[in-house]
Amino acid sequence: MVKAALANSAWWMASGPSFAAFSSALDDPARAQAGILRSYLRTNAGTAFGREHGFADLRTPEQFARRVPARDYDEFNPWIERIRRGEHGVLTAAPVQRLVPTGGSTAPRKLIPYTRAMQRELNCAIGPWIFDLFCKHPRAALGPSYWSISPLAGEDSGREVSAVPVGFDDDAAQLGGWRRHAVTAVMAVRGELRNITSVDVWRYVTLLLLLRRADLSLISVWHPSFLELLLDALRRDFHRLVGDVASGQCSVIAHLPPSVAPLTLARPDVSRAGEIEGAGIDNILGIWPKLAVLSCWAHGHAAPAVAALARTLPGVTVQPKGLLATEGVVSIPFARQHPLAVRSHFFEFVDEAGRVALAPDLEVGHTYGVLLTTAGGLCRYRLHDLIQVDGMAGRTPSIRFVGRSAHMSDRMGEKLTDGFVALVLEQLFARHAPRPSFTMLAPDIDAAGCRYTLYMNADLPTDAIASLDQLLAANPQYAWCRRLRQLHPPRAFRVAGNAYAAYSQRLCAGGQRLGDIKPAALSALDGWSIRFPGAYLDSHPD
Repeated sequence: MVKAALANSAWWMASGPSFAAFSSALDDPARAQAGILRSYLRTNAGTAFGREHGFADLRTPEQFARRVPARDYDEFNPWIERIRRGEHGVLTAAPVQRLVPTGGSTAPRKLIPYTRAMQRELNCAIGPWIFDLFCKHPRAALGPSYWSISPLAGEDSGREVSAVPVGFDDDAAQLGGWRRHAVTAVMAVRGELRNITSVDVWRYVTLLLLLRRADLSLISVWHPSFLELLLDALRRDFHRLVGDVASGQCSVIAHLPPSVAPLTLARPDVSRAGEIEGAGIDNILGIWPKLAVLSCWAHGHAAPAVAALARTLPGVTVQPKGLLATEGVVSIPFARQHPLAVRSHFFEFVDEAGRVALAPDLEVGHTYGVLLTTAGGLCRYRLHDLIQVDGMAGRTPSIRFVGRSAHMSDRMGEKLTDGFVALVLEQLFARHAPRPSFTMLAPDIDAAGCRYTLYMNADLPTDAIASLDQLLAANPQYAWCRRLRQLHPPRAFRVAGNAYAAYSQRLCAGGQRLGDIKPAALSALDGWSIRFPGAYLDSHPD
């Protein structure tokens, strides 16, 4: 505990200057953003991308927007392939140190370029967040932390042919320098566990290491169901885990790679095993009495799941994460809001009419798509995340994640998007019932044709399905498909057991990493009725 507290204190004190700089920038986001853009244009004017788009002649955001088209990843991929083959000066004048893999909901894996300047941009956001977190919740700094790590699950990124290294050895490496060492010192679970390819074995070892730390003070995960699945595994393997804590052994050590096996062994701790057994299988705070903060997604489609998890952890502060992606940081938790990370990257926003706005011009209550320009070389990159402005931090917009704009289901021309469906479900459950912790709309194909099914882990009033159809019909393409009877009326399916476990298992089997699976109101995949245990709530949907 002393080692973790000292490392957290060092991290907190070293983050003070970035906290002060960020606080100041919130009162003048236009100046901060203009400086970042000027730096990009000046630094990268001589790159292949900069020459093609005339960076040397650009001075203003308006000129930048006219000369550089907004792009998806697929349009950047040829440039990134040149970097992967070893070409220098493609997107950035600075050398690309890593290509960091990330997955999309439906797209194949993407490789995101990282430079030292990109590391500095991340630290410009993480520093203020950590300083603010430890100031408001000092108990979180007194012990070790769990920062979620996803297993590789058969990935071969380390073996692929690339002149630039692919991926980081662990997530802390993205911070670089002394920050990497500070984060490593406070971790209750080491990054090497990502080399475990079996998800069940990885969960077991993760839990074993966490159970040995009675002083665990902070948990940081992505989707709250990530933690729910760990707790389900704890209940399943409780007695075996307690036995391993008592003996100092690991009963799954035969299934571990050589780099991980030694990390699972410890001195026998009969006293700690007795504490865990005495607390009981469902008393999470009895097992980890020092736990102070849970950091996770809590906006958009994650909101019901985090509410359910909070009931399991009474007295623990739930801090909603900002909007973070492998490509960059959009917002951070700060002063009980989520302001834009205005010192990290250059942001542009696209409103529902397709107009482009800058950070100081965003309006409270409006929804926007995000264009991101970073020191990693992505310029006017479509992040495909929809955000809504929920307030102002100084003169800087505070935002929350709404959904994904590119995540679309289009079987008959209905063109439903995740962001639209997320808002539909919010309205549906506001009208008819408390929102379950898991809800997802997906196409459903059978002998009769195509319809959309709402999957959830609760019942739904009989009149709610008609309301769902009505709300979806606010999308004119959906309404037209229903009018032409290309789509049948929607129906509902009650999922039994752990819905998120079945959901993530299917996506992992399709190649996604567990940590890349984002909350979704909409799935473009069909066939969920045979993947989920449970039954339709109606026997005669038509």
